[in-house]
Amino acid sequence: MGMPQRKRLRTTVTDNQKSDLFDQLPDDLVLYILCKLSSSASCPSDFINILITCKRLKRLALNPLVLSKAGVKTFAIKAKRWSDSAHQFLERCVDAGNREALYTLGMIRFYCLQNRGNGASFMAKAAIKSHALALYSLAVIQFNGSGGSKNNKNLRAGVALCARAAVLGHIDALRELGHCLQDGYGVLQNIVEGRRLLVQANAKELTLSLRSMLTWKPQQQQQQQAEEQQNLHFACTVMGTTSITGCSLLSDFGCNVPAREVHPVNEFLKEWFESGIGVLHPGLRLCSHSGCGRPETRPHEFRRCSVCSTVNYCSRGCQAQDWKLRHKVECVPTEQWQEVLEDGDHGIGGMVEMEEGEDVAVV
Repeated sequence: MGMPQRKRLRTTVTDNQKSDLFDQLPDDLVLYILCKLSSSASCPSDFINILITCKRLKRLALNPLVLSKAGVKTFAIKAKRWSDSAHQFLERCVDAGNREALYTLGMIRFYCLQNRGNGASFMAKAAIKSHALALYSLAVIQFNGSGGSKNNKNLRAGVALCARAAVLGHIDALRELGHCLQDGYGVLQNIVEGRRLLVQANAKELTLSLRSMLTWKPQQQQQQQAEEQQNLHFACTVMGTTSITGCSLLSDFGCNVPAREVHPVNEFLKEWFESGIGVLHPGLRLCSHSGCGRPETRPHEFRRCSVCSTVNYCSRGCQAQDWKLRHKVECVPTEQWQEVLEDGDHGIGGMVEMEEGEDVAVV
């Protein structure tokens, strides 16, 4: 007769006894990893997914040290998704001293929410932290007298801000400074030095574009190129030409390279007004450069093209970009438009009303 077998007692491990390797990691190490992730995030969701993972990650991700390191793509918020929570997140990053958040929220408040004083203050704080885009945006505000009357223009302040941004490597600021020196606009005229800066700006732009060619994927822009070709056909028909050439960013150098990447806040501004979320008052227009999105804050604030008078720009930088990308082919003298209207062959409904504003010469 065999011995009765003993039943083995099952041992259960409670939740408190389970070993969690993540909980054993020190906070300093987790903070270091989160700082790296926030600075290299490719979109806002990369950072938001951390906040909804667990309570510990949410607490550490909202640490001021992590928020201060957040990169520009972390703040690439779409205008249609703008909400109080998005606003509060930007404010927390501003409180943490993040200069990208200062610039982004400053632009949104100045142009979209029409809180001019607070928006300019945030951009000024970013500029103090050597943020080149903030310096240049403040220069544009000074040149145009944005948020005030025409008498509020401060050309000398605009030149000084452009000079500081140019030292930090901002190409459009360098180009703007070159034109100011060449034309004696807000500074003592120096044609030779102005032209030297313009050549230097084009050289920097060429270098930057050649670098971007290494990672450029032309197949992602096929639809955009198709639309551009339709515009080219129409423009060449109006001008009576048969040859159609590409409007590349650096066509003056004979290079067919992609356009410069648009900053997320400029995409936000453009979507904000073009989608109807933000309403432009009658008589106000957006900058004609597709990568800008800045609106006028008073009628006739922006300067128009002196040849066709159909486009307007907030700055020389936007004018130069749009000229090489699009307007170089589309620009037709006003007198030629009048001939087209008289012929009536192309079905153009009417001419753009001539406005009493300052003209900007074509580059």
